[in-house]
Amino acid sequence: MHRGVGPAFLCARKMAASGAEPQILVQYLVLRKDLSQAPFSWPAGALVAQACHAATAALHLHRDHPHTAAYLQDLGRMRKVVLEAADESTLKELAETLQQKNIDHMLWLEQPENIATCIALRPYPKEEVNQYLKKYRLFK
Repeated sequence: MHRGVGPAFLCARKMAASGAEPQILVQYLVLRKDLSQAPFSWPAGALVAQACHAATAALHLHRDHPHTAAYLQDLGRMRKVVLEAADESTLKELAETLQQKNIDHMLWLEQPENIATCIALRPYPKEEVNQYLKKYRLFK
């Protein structure tokens, strides 16, 4: 189902018409690295699924935000960065920081175990959220 043209699209079109570059938006995900290691040893597919769940949920929850609308306007140019958190406590600390700083995100809890596995932010210009994520490395 296609949604109507919103303010984010109109803003991007105005910027393009004026020669200004549209703002680059990135969706950041932070995935628990320890889940891939003993004693958990989750397979790669299970970890990818956790990141997908978190990303989809964050986009859905914040679908009316202009950044999310703009991000979804050009599906071929979506940018995601997947970072790693050492363990559950590190992930939950980040979630708490993001909450305190009013950064829109989704902490994905795998059910029925209620295990925190991944955080996904809604799409942001990287300059707005870099300071909260700079200590995390790319997921390997």
